[in-house]
Amino acid sequence: MLHPLPITPPQEPTLQRSRPSPSSLPSAPRPSHDLFNRHRTFELDYRNVCDLLLSVTRSRSLPKGLQLHAHIVKSGIQTIPLVSHNLINFYSKSRLPFCSRQVFDEAPRKSATTWSSIISAFAQNEFPWQAVEYFRRMVSRCVLPDDHIFPSATKACAILGRCDVGRSVHSLAVKTGFDVDVFVGSSLVDMYAKCGEVRDARQMFDKMPERNVVSWSGMIYGYAQMGEDEEALVLFKQALLGDLDVNDFTFSSVLRVCSNSTLLELGKQIHGLCFKTNFDSSSFVGSSLISLYSKCGVIEGAYQVFSEIPVKNLGMWNAMMIACAQHAHTEKAFELFKQMESCGMKPNFITFLSILYACSHAGLVGEGEYYFELMKKYGIEPGDQHYSSMVDLLGRAGKLDDALSLVDKMPIQPTQSVWGAFLTGCRIHNKTELAALAADRVLELGSVSSGLQVLLSNAYAAAGRYEEAAKARKMLRDRGVKKETGLSWVEEGNRVHTFTSGDQSHAKAKEIYGKLDELGEEMERAGYVADTSFVLQEVDREEKNRTIRYHSERLAIAFCLITFPSDRPIRVMKNLRVCGDCHSAIKLMSKCTGRAIIVRDNNRFHRFEDGKCSCGDYW
Repeated sequence: MLHPLPITPPQEPTLQRSRPSPSSLPSAPRPSHDLFNRHRTFELDYRNVCDLLLSVTRSRSLPKGLQLHAHIVKSGIQTIPLVSHNLINFYSKSRLPFCSRQVFDEAPRKSATTWSSIISAFAQNEFPWQAVEYFRRMVSRCVLPDDHIFPSATKACAILGRCDVGRSVHSLAVKTGFDVDVFVGSSLVDMYAKCGEVRDARQMFDKMPERNVVSWSGMIYGYAQMGEDEEALVLFKQALLGDLDVNDFTFSSVLRVCSNSTLLELGKQIHGLCFKTNFDSSSFVGSSLISLYSKCGVIEGAYQVFSEIPVKNLGMWNAMMIACAQHAHTEKAFELFKQMESCGMKPNFITFLSILYACSHAGLVGEGEYYFELMKKYGIEPGDQHYSSMVDLLGRAGKLDDALSLVDKMPIQPTQSVWGAFLTGCRIHNKTELAALAADRVLELGSVSSGLQVLLSNAYAAAGRYEEAAKARKMLRDRGVKKETGLSWVEEGNRVHTFTSGDQSHAKAKEIYGKLDELGEEMERAGYVADTSFVLQEVDREEKNRTIRYHSERLAIAFCLITFPSDRPIRVMKNLRVCGDCHSAIKLMSKCTGRAIIVRDNNRFHRFEDGKCSCGDYW
């Protein structure tokens, strides 16, 4: 049973004295003195209530907070704006923003602080439309926003991705003179960056008379989000040289740049800096570190980071499951899902996407169907990405009829990614006619992305329908879109070496091609025969043989063989899917050289050792 909370401080004990004679008592009451005492008692009571509200807000004690709210209503002090402000804040921190709204609506007097509290309550609990609506109501009542209200409003605009609304808030900040405030300015930089308007963010950033860690972090995040990695790293270096106390969000953004560009050595240095500044135990930094090591092919580093961080948020669990899926550690992904459930952590749509991805690349149809149905038990409606994963799973497993049936039964319009997954399944199992029929259905949808257009062209070419393939490629040319060039790259110290198919521009080109020719002879003695069916151009067999022999990943591997020490694993990154012939060739390369070769394509990691691949030839 909950006991009533003490509201007034305990009275000091009074000394026992002899009863005074009647003549010593005052002849008349002193009303002004009594009024002063009552006012003093009331002031002590409401200030004590405010202190207690702050205490239960910090401890997140909802039952005690509800008791205190009941006392406030009984004592009638809810009319005081400071009490209303603290009550709104209490319910907000308890993740009950609509209780905050009830307190706000019942408050007879609404100060700027009260408005600030309710707008912040909705913004912090990710109800951005409500935050923007209450900001609009406040302005319409001629209450001017302050340096606390503007950041909440811009945060709501950032969540919504509504830069147009954010510009209106920015205009009001300029009119009221708050745009030069460091907190308001930083929130505007962050808003523009998260809306993808990196130029506007930089313009605001450069105009700020004073900057803090939020403005620097927001600007770095904006560059990282837009893929302007070099700008993000330059800005991070400037922040460090300026002795800025960076936070976990800053580190997370910079580590994201390193993982996207697969800059392992730089990422390791930043990891060391996180360790020195005690941010290595942050869940946000941990998620980025797991992604860094996973994307750079060092899954062992990802496992170590995951095990060393004591408090794990959902982002960390998801990052580790994605890493397991990409590296074909499927059973470990299932184990992590069970551990997460046992910890009381509720999975979200990204969690299930990771698990379905793992099932797809391991060919586990039954498990994939189980997790797909499990989503509904958690109240998560499958989206187009989940359907894409299921179509991919069925297609890779050769169940193309089931995949097509699932596409037809989708409650939403099949997206380009769904059809792309189906076409990939057709290509894997050489169902050229079915792929061509699917391509016909895709074209009925109208305009499609350049990536899917390439898939359509390849599907028609594989089916021998070269006229349709030519038309698909012409559509790409008419739109000014070129097929993405296949690239492979490796990191050597602080340099990145990039290769394209048949590339001879590298300084060590002569040695690279010599190594490939030498290795090719050894591979042929081991039984290698080039599969030229992966070359879709209409050229003769000799030209196809020459084309496939010098694919970009093979050039990158040859460079590593002549450059790196024999005990160092070879890690090659690739922007496109590795072709079937190169997959077979690299298996033989690993066997002939005795080296571990790790290749990351646009779908997953392949670890080649002693003539075998971690994907089990299923990818």
